[in-house]
Amino acid sequence: MLARTEYPRMISRRELFPSLLGLALPAGVLAPLRAATEKAKPLNLKITGLKTFVVNVGNVNWAFVKVYTNQGITGLGEGSITSKEATLSAAIMEHERYLVGKDPTDIELHYQAMFRWPRWRGGPILNSAISAVEIALWDILGKALGQPIYKLMGGKARERVRLYKDCGSTPEAFLQAKSEGYTAAKSGFIRVDKDLVIPSFAVREGAKALERVRTAVGDDFDICIDAHGKLTTVMAIDFCTRIEELRPFFVEEPTQLEDLGELQLLRQKTKVPLATGERSFTKYGFADYCSRHLVNIIQPDVCHAGGILEMKKIGVLAETYRIEMAPHNPQSEVSTLASLHVDATTPACTIQEYNPNSQQWVKDLFYGGAVEVKDGFAALPDRPGLGVDLDEKVAAAHPYKPVNRPAYVFQDGGIADH
Repeated sequence: MLARTEYPRMISRRELFPSLLGLALPAGVLAPLRAATEKAKPLNLKITGLKTFVVNVGNVNWAFVKVYTNQGITGLGEGSITSKEATLSAAIMEHERYLVGKDPTDIELHYQAMFRWPRWRGGPILNSAISAVEIALWDILGKALGQPIYKLMGGKARERVRLYKDCGSTPEAFLQAKSEGYTAAKSGFIRVDKDLVIPSFAVREGAKALERVRTAVGDDFDICIDAHGKLTTVMAIDFCTRIEELRPFFVEEPTQLEDLGELQLLRQKTKVPLATGERSFTKYGFADYCSRHLVNIIQPDVCHAGGILEMKKIGVLAETYRIEMAPHNPQSEVSTLASLHVDATTPACTIQEYNPNSQQWVKDLFYGGAVEVKDGFAALPDRPGLGVDLDEKVAAAHPYKPVNRPAYVFQDGGIADH
């Protein structure tokens, strides 16, 4: 008969911890045990107020918000939206009465409250206001923890971010971008003369301009085209089928947003890669684009789509359906950095729009800036939080000025899209 094996009694954590404390064990042994039982240290942050800044930059205005806290940490966000910046500024401040006294690090909770409680949700103004505040809250969290935002969202999915530069539609403009190290650039090739849209001219001359650029830059440089919603259905089909052999990287906003059937029709007519999304909001606005494979590339804008975490969710949606993401970003350095934090941690993001502004006062506005570009790629942000701040004195020296967008018309005087 086998002898009975005696097993030692299991020691509970309550018994073990005091016994270990009685022993002269190295601190390195005890530290993990203490860490397993101690609660996280509270940050004790409370929002004390919001302030908006609308800065005129020639033919556009940039709209920013600063969120202030009881510990002196501020967060910076941007929601710049063309021709509606004054309205946006008021919409941002509508959130102050909800946010004051709240913990700024409860970002998802505040997003849901700002989006859902007012009942009237969606649209460019309301979403851009939420986006600006949400970006600022991430900035606060990163600063409080001493880490770049992307580190708090899962860390990097790539070592650097590929950029395409916005430029003019001439061969010289694209060659300049190429000489600066970029491997891709974008322009609007659709020809509109003195705000007059002549469909045959717009399409024919746009295709010719693209051909000249392709000849100049060679086969391996990626050419992005921004149709900017200018095309009618017939124009879109005509233009995209004309340029197929010139192999554009994508044609952006070839149709308007109101009817996805129009986009589906174009998708069936051409093999040119299609892109859209700068005027779409939240993950809900991108669900059909991705699930129905209406485009090859989605282009959410972090300043409008819902902010940093919402754009991350949109990126997950794109990844699910094997759609690429190329975030829209014609705005300031704040928008660029917010985008880069999402790009860094989102596998679906393959390229990022970049519209650098070299004016000295603009550099001063951001204390010299923080976006590092080399050979057409952006380095991952390495400063705590967003990584940039706004000089309020420089902002005050360039106040808001109303800006009117071009008034496109057809030959009969009818209103054309833009």
